[in-house]
Amino acid sequence: MKNNILFFISIGFLLACGNDKQDAEKPKQQQTSLTKTTFIALEKPEFDEDSAYLYVKQQVDFGPRFPNNDAHAVCAIFLKEKLSSLGFETQIQEGKATTFNNKNITIKNIIGSYNPELQKRILLFAHWDSRPFADHDEKDKTKPILGANDGASGVGVLLEVARQLNLSQPKIGVDIIFFDAEDYGQPSSLMVQSNSDSWCLGSRYWAKNPHKENYSADFGILLDMVGNSNPQFTKEGISMKYAPQIVNKVWDVAARLGYQHIFVNKETFFVGIDDHQPINEIMGIPSIDIIHYEEATGNFHSSWHTHDDNMDVIDKSTLKIVGETILAVIYQEK
Repeated sequence: MKNNILFFISIGFLLACGNDKQDAEKPKQQQTSLTKTTFIALEKPEFDEDSAYLYVKQQVDFGPRFPNNDAHAVCAIFLKEKLSSLGFETQIQEGKATTFNNKNITIKNIIGSYNPELQKRILLFAHWDSRPFADHDEKDKTKPILGANDGASGVGVLLEVARQLNLSQPKIGVDIIFFDAEDYGQPSSLMVQSNSDSWCLGSRYWAKNPHKENYSADFGILLDMVGNSNPQFTKEGISMKYAPQIVNKVWDVAARLGYQHIFVNKETFFVGIDDHQPINEIMGIPSIDIIHYEEATGNFHSSWHTHDDNMDVIDKSTLKIVGETILAVIYQEK
């Protein structure tokens, strides 16, 4: 996940004005409907937080997972086989990319499709690679991190979501993609001009080379850093720019599950470039980001891009809240 202060400060005012105008132009009937459904409780779907936690741990146990290293290669096979065992049609999409420091890497996007023959589809995604250096740590900055929260948590939640879908068998299509090379971006500490295109290499590659010709989905949901204790998921800027209707849909479902204190009804523009941006801008699929952002500190969790991003920061209850919300959104679709 890339933190990009200048970008979001510059568009913050524009987005705020745009959303005000958009809200003003919404039909009154639609606004009333959303208000009426907000406080109608939903039954919480089955989601096993112990299973999700295990999926996170299994990734971390491989060690740091960045392109071209041994742990990365083994973990890619594990993720593909796991999705396959859960009833998904799976593949590993390989592509070539060059990093900000001129390293040639092989991208491996792990793609799973449930009910691949159905036209109505939802896209769920997370990045599975971990940061190859700890640029926000006080020591060992050049050594790779485990990425338990920043990477593995979103993947762990989606694997448990996949397991539950295999049991409940909804009558819609669901695609789960674990994008690679999201976190190989240029450190902000380098005394050079920021290169935003150095981030999200896997999702950029897929958006230009989708796994299926003419692929489309009704909407997409990205999970990034969804494993810390006491999280706060705000309505972030890129999501509100491209897919405010999907943000409101998901936050409404979360509120109906009783999680309005976690999915807070507040917009924040400073979150950063993430995998949902190329999905919106290149693929044209309205997609949102569920990401832990601490407004009080103006940053992500204190373990972000440090060696403290290990299993000690993973909270099972947070995995459960996010997983139940995602499943409830899916089950609401017809």
